[in-house]
Amino acid sequence: MPTYIVLMKATQKGLANPKNFLKEVQAAHETIEKFGGKQLDWNLTMGQYDAVAKVEFPDDYTAAAFTLSIAKTGNQETTTMRAFNLTELKQIVDKIP
Repeated sequence: MPTYIVLMKATQKGLANPKNFLKEVQAAHETIEKFGGKQLDWNLTMGQYDAVAKVEFPDDYTAAAFTLSIAKTGNQETTTMRAFNLTELKQIVDKIP
């Protein structure tokens, strides 16, 4: 399955009750699974983003549907990037004439 990096920033609404943060992370993990995905890693971060997740989804459409579904909560803003592993990088480079 394709891999994605999801960068998350908590909104003011999301920060209103920081004790709920763990529950929200767990709910997002369950939502990933409902979309047929798999959470590979999740980290709380300091700096420009509040959290970073590494997830797999069957395809780009499913990844987009997931990010739109969690956006409607208003608790966080996300940036999602497709990530390519070394095997995929080789396939990409092999296409270069």
